[in-house]
Amino acid sequence: MRISLWFFATACIITLTSCDAIIGSNKPAFKSSETAELTVAPKVPETITRRHKAHVEVNLNAVEKVGQLADGVDYRFWTFNGSVPGPFIRVRVGDEVTLNLSNHPESFVSHNIDLHAVTGPGGGAMVTATKPGESTRFTFAALHPGLYVYHCATAPVGVHIANGMYGLILVEPVDGLPAVDKEFYVMQGEFYTRGAFGQPGMQLFDYQAALDEEPAYVVFNGRVGSLLNENALQARVGETVRLYVGNAGPGLISSFHVMGEMFDVVYGEGGPFPTHEHIQTTLIPAGGAAIIEMKVEVPGTYMLVDHSIFRAINKVAMGMLEVSGPAQLDIFNDTL
Repeated sequence: MRISLWFFATACIITLTSCDAIIGSNKPAFKSSETAELTVAPKVPETITRRHKAHVEVNLNAVEKVGQLADGVDYRFWTFNGSVPGPFIRVRVGDEVTLNLSNHPESFVSHNIDLHAVTGPGGGAMVTATKPGESTRFTFAALHPGLYVYHCATAPVGVHIANGMYGLILVEPVDGLPAVDKEFYVMQGEFYTRGAFGQPGMQLFDYQAALDEEPAYVVFNGRVGSLLNENALQARVGETVRLYVGNAGPGLISSFHVMGEMFDVVYGEGGPFPTHEHIQTTLIPAGGAAIIEMKVEVPGTYMLVDHSIFRAINKVAMGMLEVSGPAQLDIFNDTL
């Protein structure tokens, strides 16, 4: 009897162990766990050098705050982590990503997040409805490499986006992207204010203007002048510059152009592979992105613009890239 019981117990242990092994074999193995480096535009996190999958924690906080839309013009922005656009997120294809979203206790409304890099209902929006003072979280697999928009998707979605709740997430390919000298984060957005462009004081959101898709401001990186003059992007002659460019919309298509430069390579629609070479202007739809690479060969000031040109001149959808270094008279000669 004792021998029979011993055999029975041993068989149970072996069976359970085998089941655990089978169940465990379906779980991905992660060699490391880390907290994502998050950067404020125009900065980009460091290139991912590891070549294995990891568990990555991303921490975002919905914050409603008053800031400057232009000199003398105030606006109550709705933000991720206090900046417009929200922080740049960088992960690797195959990573398991846990998104932690908190909503500041002083927020007036609930917020959530829809990441276009997520495969699942609402890009995470349905499980991250977060009231002021509360937190939510979910985990997703980064299945598809590319550059993706994320934004708040709480109804009315357009209002949350127009108030500044958007950003970019890069899912690097298995072997990463080609090495470049400089990387920058640029995101276009629209602001619909009751006052006209430049009208001083506190400006409120204009819902009718948003319905008509007639923004008072179309800007890069959340405010007028964010990439102008002392805030210009910096590079040197001979360097290859990569721009991660997003368009939050919520309504307009961007005709992104750099005056005096051609895009050597464009990763269309933010995909992980080059789709075009030697491009003058690339279209970026609302809720879309593009990766642009160019070697800067002549010193000087290069204007980044939405080439729907009245937006650039009259609504200030423009920035600067300052290129320093020796003259290249065989390419551009202004001494004649």
